[in-house]
Amino acid sequence: MKNLLILLTLTLVCFSCKSPEARMPESVQSGSFLKESAERNKKLNEEEKQLIENIIKSNPDKNYIASESGFWYYYNTKVENDTIQPKFGDIIDFNFNVSDLSGKEIYANANKTYVMDKQELFTGLREGLKLMKPEESITFIFPSQKAYGYYGDDNKIGTNIPLICEVTLNTITQEND
Repeated sequence: MKNLLILLTLTLVCFSCKSPEARMPESVQSGSFLKESAERNKKLNEEEKQLIENIIKSNPDKNYIASESGFWYYYNTKVENDTIQPKFGDIIDFNFNVSDLSGKEIYANANKTYVMDKQELFTGLREGLKLMKPEESITFIFPSQKAYGYYGDDNKIGTNIPLICEVTLNTITQEND
């Protein structure tokens, strides 16, 4: 019995001291998914840019301005004399209409009160509001990556939808320092 116990102990010691061996992966990732995704996004961006350029060309009476942030806009009503523009923490009240590039209305006559850069708002509109003065009205054209992108708004705006937003900035209440 004692010999059996010694033999069993020696067997366990021999097999338990074996160093771990690296396992070969079952599938090898080559990065092709990321490359394909990047190519899809480039193609989508190019298609959207072409659609937007067609809209701009078909409206020569509008003076479109290309923003540094990657969207286009024109003034419906421009205020020359007021110099106040929204800054971080200011409370702004605005109205907006949202449609897709074909002109199909998504949201109409919506009103929103927004604390600048302290609340959620899609990137393009947040950047566009910073260009505005009280009582101005601007029509923005946002490519999908500046709008709701891949995820949509979980309501009426789907995946990768470029948007046209007509925005009227009603008031700016400046944050007290």
